[in-house]
Amino acid sequence: MLSFPTPFSTRGAQIIDANGDPVILKGVNWFGMETDVHIPHGLAFRDYIDMLTQIKSLGFNLIRFPFSVNALRSSYIGWVNYSIGSNKDFQGKQPIEAMDIIIKEAEKQGLFILLDCHRLNDDRIPELWYGDGFSEADWINTWIMLAQRYRYQKNIIGADLKNEPHGRARWGNDDQSTDWRLAAERCGNAILSVNPDWLIIVEGVGNVPNQKLSGHWWGGNLENVGNYPVRLNLPNKLVYSPHEYGEGVHPASWFSESDFPDNLYERWEVGFHYIARQEIAPILIGEFGGFKVDTNSKEGIWQRQFIDFIAENSLSFSYWSWNPNSSDTGGVLLDDWNSVDKSKLQVLNKILINDRPTTPATPPSPDPILNPDSQVEVKVVILSEWNNGFCLDFHIINNSNTDISNWEITFKANEAQIYNSWNGAFTNLGSIYQLIADKDWARVIKAGSTLKGLGYCANKLGTNYKPSEIQFRVK
Repeated sequence: MLSFPTPFSTRGAQIIDANGDPVILKGVNWFGMETDVHIPHGLAFRDYIDMLTQIKSLGFNLIRFPFSVNALRSSYIGWVNYSIGSNKDFQGKQPIEAMDIIIKEAEKQGLFILLDCHRLNDDRIPELWYGDGFSEADWINTWIMLAQRYRYQKNIIGADLKNEPHGRARWGNDDQSTDWRLAAERCGNAILSVNPDWLIIVEGVGNVPNQKLSGHWWGGNLENVGNYPVRLNLPNKLVYSPHEYGEGVHPASWFSESDFPDNLYERWEVGFHYIARQEIAPILIGEFGGFKVDTNSKEGIWQRQFIDFIAENSLSFSYWSWNPNSSDTGGVLLDDWNSVDKSKLQVLNKILINDRPTTPATPPSPDPILNPDSQVEVKVVILSEWNNGFCLDFHIINNSNTDISNWEITFKANEAQIYNSWNGAFTNLGSIYQLIADKDWARVIKAGSTLKGLGYCANKLGTNYKPSEIQFRVK
């Protein structure tokens, strides 16, 4: 039984169910149908119903289901042991019929499905939404076929239009052949014309000219959404979906910067999270994952911090991957296709608990403290900047050995006009501003920790636009 009524829509930064209540999608990628076997991997070793039951039992409520356009035009299925349990259901079936079977069983298990056009052929992820022997029309018509076929399949929540645009893919250059934003509009509107119930999931691109950050993962660059949003005929159906990985996938430059891992927070804000913070649209992390979740390796540190970021911001996500045979990340399952990687699951449990966004309970009041101000540092981190404006975050570092509560910051905004803020009340007191946290999780600054996630966006009124005379005090 499905835990929320569909269809889903959006409201600001939230995905909401048919009753208007916010939901968090907690997904895992089960890949294989985009490869030459044309069916999710692992069915040579497991009963597919048993596999789905295990996915649900671990706390996931969504499967991101990759496929290739070629698979849906093929009649071949491979790498299935039809003698195992219910796998006989696939005997003699075509790939699209196998997809039907898995999706319908997922609904019985209470699992939602996000369809993902991962490849055009079965061999690689193309730069663009056409190529490898397929046209744009082939891509769009495949989506129209799926939207019509599953029009009344309640557990399919949407279409991830194209996996990881990169290379020649651009955002906002108005070139019909390379502007991914325009292609997403064409495809998304075609889908909604025959199936208005689906969410339209749009990934970012790779590296493009004039980006703010030094680099991006394929599909991870959503920097230009603010200036060039995707325009759908049904605007409450749009979700943006970045991909994010650690050093185990590629030793990107930001993992070697002197301020790692503190630099990651700014990357995520500038790269994609500003979209949710400014309530442009919801964010669903389409892929993230890695072999290591320890506290010493760069990949482990990155993965733990990213999971914290997802939890703190109540983001929907889809982990890569369920499969153990992902060569650069491994999976939730170990190589026997039965046992679970307990260390990964232990870390993932932080975001596998709640289906609804929640506000953490107010921590107990700490013991009274005396004059902690001298042991507190406040740093200003510029999250993004452009000709006429900027966004920043305050990082409050508690160097003391005592929790701090009932605190405030005062500062001069100087030649800046604040127009948007998050997680704090910014009160104009004449020549200065007062900042007080308005979220329970931010009202207590733990001993030896750094509080992040309170900031604002402002218009520049002159060259002296950065805050000054910043003072922290306990009231």
